[in-house]
Parts: sequence; C-alpha cells; structure tokens
Amino acid sequence: MPTYAYACKDCSHAFEIVQSFSDNSLTSCPECQGTLRKKFNSVGVVFKGSGFYRTDSRDAKGSTVSPSPAAPAATPAPAPAL
Repeated sequence: MPTYAYACKDCSHAFEIVQSFSDNSLTSCPECQGTLRKKFNSVGVVFKGSGFYRTDSRDAKGSTVSPSPAAPAATPAPAPAL
C-alpha cells in the first residue's frame, strides 16, 4: 500500500499515512481539525538517456544493440613461465 503525505493549511502540521488506493483522502487535521492538503512528491524512478526500447534488455545473440564503447576491453593475463 502506498504512503501519502499530508499537511494542514491552518497549523502546518505535516505527517505521512499508509492508505489503500481505494481509501478516501483525509480532509481534517488530527491536531487542530483544520483543512488538510495532500502533498505530492517527485517520482522515484526517472528514465534518462537516448531511449528505452524492448531490445535494450535482450541477451547478446538476440540484440542489435552494440556493447558500450566506454567499457575497456579485457586483456588476457600473461602465461606463467615454466
């Protein structure tokens, strides 16, 4: 269930409460019985970049996306001397 943040317009009391999606919004402050307003926060997930496509998460053999050029190539370790 999501957590909602409320603030009182009269006494500035702020609090968070866990409510179901089907529950009605709260309207009265538990401290002074004043009018509440629901506070909206920024979204927790932000997608940035040139684009997100269904091929971005596929494995290498089914994907047309080339590996990142920023990743350095692995160099083999030298063979031990015998």
